[in-house]
Amino acid sequence: MPKSFDVRVTTMDAELEFSMPWKSSGQELFDMVTKTIGIREIWFFGLYFTDSKGFAAWLKLNKKVLEQDFPARQNPLQLVFKSKFFPEDVEEELITDITMHLFFLQVKQAILVMDIYCPPEASVLLASYAVQAKYGDYDPTVYPPGFLRSEILLPPRVLDQYQMTPEMWEERITSWYSEHVGMLRDEAEMEYLKIAQDLEMYGVNYFPIKNKKGTDLWLGIDALGLNVYNANDKLTPRISFPWSEIRNIAFKDKKFTIKPTDKKSLDFVFYTQKLRTNKMILQLNIGNHDLFMRRRTEDTMEIQQMKAQAKEERTRKQTERNRLARERAAREEAEREKEELQARLRHFEEEAKKANERLIQSEEKSELLQVKAKQAEEDALTISRKAREAEEEIQRVKAMAAKTEEEKKDLEAKAHNAHELAQQLLTTSNERQQEAERLKNELLSARHAELEAKEQLLAVTGGRSTRARLPGEYQQPIRQLPADHALVTQRQPAAGAGGSTSDLQEAEEMGVDLIGDEVDELSKAIEQERLEYIQKSKKLQQQLTELKTEMTVLKVSDKQTDEDRVHEENYVQKGETKYSTLSKITSGTTKTRVEYFEQL
Repeated sequence: MPKSFDVRVTTMDAELEFSMPWKSSGQELFDMVTKTIGIREIWFFGLYFTDSKGFAAWLKLNKKVLEQDFPARQNPLQLVFKSKFFPEDVEEELITDITMHLFFLQVKQAILVMDIYCPPEASVLLASYAVQAKYGDYDPTVYPPGFLRSEILLPPRVLDQYQMTPEMWEERITSWYSEHVGMLRDEAEMEYLKIAQDLEMYGVNYFPIKNKKGTDLWLGIDALGLNVYNANDKLTPRISFPWSEIRNIAFKDKKFTIKPTDKKSLDFVFYTQKLRTNKMILQLNIGNHDLFMRRRTEDTMEIQQMKAQAKEERTRKQTERNRLARERAAREEAEREKEELQARLRHFEEEAKKANERLIQSEEKSELLQVKAKQAEEDALTISRKAREAEEEIQRVKAMAAKTEEEKKDLEAKAHNAHELAQQLLTTSNERQQEAERLKNELLSARHAELEAKEQLLAVTGGRSTRARLPGEYQQPIRQLPADHALVTQRQPAAGAGGSTSDLQEAEEMGVDLIGDEVDELSKAIEQERLEYIQKSKKLQQQLTELKTEMTVLKVSDKQTDEDRVHEENYVQKGETKYSTLSKITSGTTKTRVEYFEQL
């Protein structure tokens, strides 16, 4: 006979294998699993398996493992570690990150496989938190379009109801995902659970039952009490019995009897369809009732220490997060300043380049004007020389005038022509002199412009003095800024299943005060947090409404399920929520509600 047996335990994100001694109890196996995972809030969890008849069952901790109804010849034994009980308020009751992470994975899976109904617009919002928890902050350069193509983020029912492509779904998820920047994984998972816990089917275990009239109904067991639903509607409970009104639970064969604390009321009696489910119903009733009562008593020393450690860890994480946020802001500010300085430097370089080009053009123009002025002076001298030669020719001709009349006339004609030529040469000489004077003036103007260009260049490059350059001086064009104009900045760093088997009959004697003393005064920090939460809730509801309106035009009406129609009627038409419905159906006495149940 073997001395041990093998067990395979599947969690929401891992698979564990153990070799247990032959006589190991369920408690020993459970303790082994919780220590391996590192779970301290063991009261929420249990080991789930499928028995030899194919029914769901929870491992009994006070009984040997091999004495329980596992399928024959199953080796290793197959179990699933999952939450058996759910908290009333996830933010208040889930203390450690590992517990919250396992709850997140289990609830997310339940929504995706449609065990929990979730309206389409809320499904998109929850998907955005799931993406934030997995990928961290959104960065379009790291996560291009299509990065969610392989992810399962929405229930099939939602995908079938709308004429939308995967790209359109991804766009809507990403638009909300981008708003979660700075949110850590545990914060994103907590936001996911806070929204999910408001869904009508969250944390409810359903069992088919009948009343004395034989009407088919659903019994829902959750953290607050027992709910009764119509056979075709798991969203809207018809009657509710809070745990505070229940004194004792017992069953015989298929008959369940629940005794209220109100002794004037009749017993709440219902009938199950299968005897095997009765033990599971009883376990869930006892465990949920015990947790309900525990929440309304002072925390044990162990829980107080766990909460103190968790608070200290959250404070440390928040401090670290603030430090990283300051450093990120400082880096971003430094990058902005760097870009501004680079832009200014590029601007100065462009200005210097333009000034240098203007200086070169001015120098070239000055040299050209000098050449033209020199040429004009030479032309004027040549004309003047020719004018003197013409005048000498006139005098020589006059001297020869006495020779003959013809010679005289000829000489007169020549003299006349020479005189006209002299006049023309004189006029031309005057014009050339005027041109030379004009060119000299332009040369002076060009030198003034050159001087101004130098002064402007020196002003741009940060020069401290200017001087006029003498004719013929020449400077090389400026190719780079002086070293003393380097722009330097220096920044300082910114600164459950855990074996609870209490007898419900003791509830009558416990006298538990379900309402704690009211707090006299809220601190400013808490008040500010409350106001921020209200604003965030309003914004969230507005975003959900806008998304629903946007998606309505793409909706395929004939793809709606019964749950969609019930949710539409309750939430949209009547304005009812999960909690307003519970408040309404728990009004009145226990006796009237039991009588109403019998008439269903």
